[in-house]
Amino acid sequence: MIEYSKLQIGCMLIVIYIAFIYFRERYAYKVKNKEIVFELLLFTGIFSIAFDGITAYTVNRLNKVPVLLNDIFHTCFLCSLDAIVFLIFLYIMDITRGLPKKRKARIFISLPFAVNMTAVILFMPKITYCHGEITNYSMGNPVYTCYIMVAVYMLGSVILLICGRKNMGHNKLITITTCIVAALAVTVYQMIHPQALLTSLVSVFVIIGAYLNMENPLLQKLSAHNKEMVMGFATLVENRDGSTGGHIRRTTTYVEMLAKELESRGLYKDELTEDYIKNLVMAAPMHDVGKIAIPDAILQKPGKLTAEEFDVMKTHAAKGGEIIKETFQSMGDDEYEKIAYQVARFHHEKWNGKGYPEGLSRKEIPLCARIMAVADVFDAVSAKRCYRDAMPLEQCFSIIENGSGQDFDPYITDVFLDMKEIITNIVESS
Repeated sequence: MIEYSKLQIGCMLIVIYIAFIYFRERYAYKVKNKEIVFELLLFTGIFSIAFDGITAYTVNRLNKVPVLLNDIFHTCFLCSLDAIVFLIFLYIMDITRGLPKKRKARIFISLPFAVNMTAVILFMPKITYCHGEITNYSMGNPVYTCYIMVAVYMLGSVILLICGRKNMGHNKLITITTCIVAALAVTVYQMIHPQALLTSLVSVFVIIGAYLNMENPLLQKLSAHNKEMVMGFATLVENRDGSTGGHIRRTTTYVEMLAKELESRGLYKDELTEDYIKNLVMAAPMHDVGKIAIPDAILQKPGKLTAEEFDVMKTHAAKGGEIIKETFQSMGDDEYEKIAYQVARFHHEKWNGKGYPEGLSRKEIPLCARIMAVADVFDAVSAKRCYRDAMPLEQCFSIIENGSGQDFDPYITDVFLDMKEIITNIVESS
């Protein structure tokens, strides 16, 4: 068996080792969030490579292996190959746009997979085994339908990658691009040279790339620590004006709710990818970081600020952007740094162009800052401050509603007001 299955055995050992390390590190670092698609990719990869190796052996022992048994092994292999390609597509969708939540969308993307699995099973009696110069190999309708499905989902993966490239982190983009190019090269070569039997490499390329650059539990743990550090630093800055961290927690909650609801409604879908929302939620606590440069006499003044004092206070937006650039430029996460900078610098810009520090208007204002603006203003008026009491909630919602199309993006405002009941519960519980 080793004579015909050396590649598959090597690939199997690699994937089993990655699976062992992955689950061991998840346990060691106490990572709780489940990466369902990646874990399915691991198990299906092992299954697919195993049957790839078995069929590489049985197809070269046609005189010793019963035809029915050989057909069963090939059915398992072709179906598992379909499954692994489908899961690769789902994985790329998950890390670029997120998996679809609507039932119709889930059915649509799963339909080619279901049809092809059915076709492979129904056409299996028509499979043929060919004698090649190097090795025997299988052809016929089941193989052709499998090739078609592989082509469909590989093309879909490429489209997802191209459409989502602008909102993916640099490291993630390089990793996924490399994996897809390698998988495509192997797939095309296998189709042209059916004797090659290289399909197991597709699983290995994707699994290794995903694990090393995205799914390593240590990286997830470090990301969680970074998030805690950001929240701690933001809370420290906020405490200077007499707050206790409530403002950043609430505004971060509003921002996350808003972004996810906008995404679920199909608004700004080219920008609101899963990565974008994650970075926005992590950047939201840093929106007022520039206040660290504002003198205490102004920041903590119990009464109304003078015109001169207010001019000084307004500088916190520009200074916040500068602090983000100076502090986070060495983190190696360009997308997070960009969003954090935009949130800090532009969250006081207004839809009508009368905000600060640059007087941007409408969609000149980055989306992350437009979302942050609504959350920030609502919490500012609904919470007690050193210079005034909290306003009644109805008045707070009226301020947001009246600012639609003037201070705020009207689409974001509408979505925020639609969540009035949920937001009211958050305010009251806090």
